[in-house]
Amino acid sequence: MNEFDLIRRYFTTPDPDGQVVLGIGDDAAILRPSPGGDVHVSVDTLVSGRHFFADVAPAALGHKTLAVNLSDMAAMGARPRWALLALTLPQVDEDWLSAFASGLFALARAHDVALIGGDTTRGPLTLSVTVMGETPVGTALCRHGARAGDDVWVSGRLGLAALALRHRRLDEPPPADVLADCRTQLEWPQPRVALGQALLPLAHACIDVSDGLMADLGHILTRSGVNAEIWFDTLPTHPWMAARRLALADCLAAGGDDYELCFTAPVAVRDDIAALSALCPVTRIGRVLPEPGPARLLDASGNDIHLGSSGFDHFQDQA
Repeated sequence: MNEFDLIRRYFTTPDPDGQVVLGIGDDAAILRPSPGGDVHVSVDTLVSGRHFFADVAPAALGHKTLAVNLSDMAAMGARPRWALLALTLPQVDEDWLSAFASGLFALARAHDVALIGGDTTRGPLTLSVTVMGETPVGTALCRHGARAGDDVWVSGRLGLAALALRHRRLDEPPPADVLADCRTQLEWPQPRVALGQALLPLAHACIDVSDGLMADLGHILTRSGVNAEIWFDTLPTHPWMAARRLALADCLAAGGDDYELCFTAPVAVRDDIAALSALCPVTRIGRVLPEPGPARLLDASGNDIHLGSSGFDHFQDQA
């Protein structure tokens, strides 16, 4: 099977909404964005051995490859529209490709995303997606909008993906059912696209939690020129982890791979945001304070909790 047969067989699908003027099969795609919209573009790369285990099921890998990009769109309140896939493969394995494509396209269909092009080449397994989305002009959620007095919120549950990666080093490993939940969170993250769009008229700033809560919140605070306090006991997680909260502090607050949304919003819309739990769980975890500075992670007595990790960094060895 050559490169073009591979693309034709596994990665060519119809345009879901008719706004792809020209898709896969030419030198470049032609798109017709919605009138009155801002276009968002983001790219993420996953590398075998760095971002995923070699034995991950290919359907899960196809899902996650797209999910981490859709999470970036969710963080800005954007409706994801189109994607490009750059696929580096050590060899052509048709069973693997079929399963990978099924996982990727199942998520793409769920969010009406069209795959409009990309590239394939031979080499160490590397997966890179460029995703494009839209928001109404001037409405996007950004990192620079947090204001003193805002509540800090997070969606979903934190720390499960990190626990899936680190459980072998714990003195008390999680039970099999807990580990299964954690592995699902790691391999099948659910991008909070609907929540992001619902936050457009409510939130001041937003980011997706990919490198760890405190690290990613720190980007909002730096861009906004403020600081925050985060109440450690409020961080939402699995009940097994909650019962061991302090021992698993690094997983909860610095673990990464959560792909949840962390956002700030004014107190006046607190009830409106709480109502968004109909879309997915949301939890108020802290407040934004004036003056530039890092977030403080506080226990119930107001004492600082110091983490052993500052979050995931691609260019530093991870413990």
